[in-house]
Amino acid sequence: LAGGVLAGGVLVLGGCGSDGGDAGAGAGRSPADSSPAADVVLATADSDLGTVVVDAEGRTVYVFDKNSPGSGESACSGQCLEAWPPVVAESDDPQVDGVTGEVGAITRDDGTMQMTLDGYPLYYWQGDSEPGDTTGQGVQGVWWVVNPDGAKITAAPAAAPGY
Repeated sequence: LAGGVLAGGVLVLGGCGSDGGDAGAGAGRSPADSSPAADVVLATADSDLGTVVVDAEGRTVYVFDKNSPGSGESACSGQCLEAWPPVVAESDDPQVDGVTGEVGAITRDDGTMQMTLDGYPLYYWQGDSEPGDTTGQGVQGVWWVVNPDGAKITAAPAAAPGY
């Protein structure tokens, strides 16, 4: 099953970085977004990769090497967003706990606000099914988890097959 999910994700990734349209306004919202609380909260959690940044539900967030930090734009659009939904915020000043890097937001083409860490837009990986999963780490050599100061972690998970 895991191999099928990864194989399917790799096929979808062919669209990453394309100039296709963004997904609808609700794409990529975590369960925390549907609550009355306005901001998506970023926090930290221990993982097999060390301390990483997660959302309020404990879902791991990732950065994409094809993004230019501080550009105010996301290089993931179209089909890429099916595999890598954006971490959406309701304000450009989201609350954080334990995250020391500069947190902000960019406005996507569809008008939603995507959270950033040190200028890099943040994403979820469709293959992560449980809080704390880091199965998107190193996908195609361009997707990475980040530590609390915003630096990407490029190490392979200790027990991950195929590394």
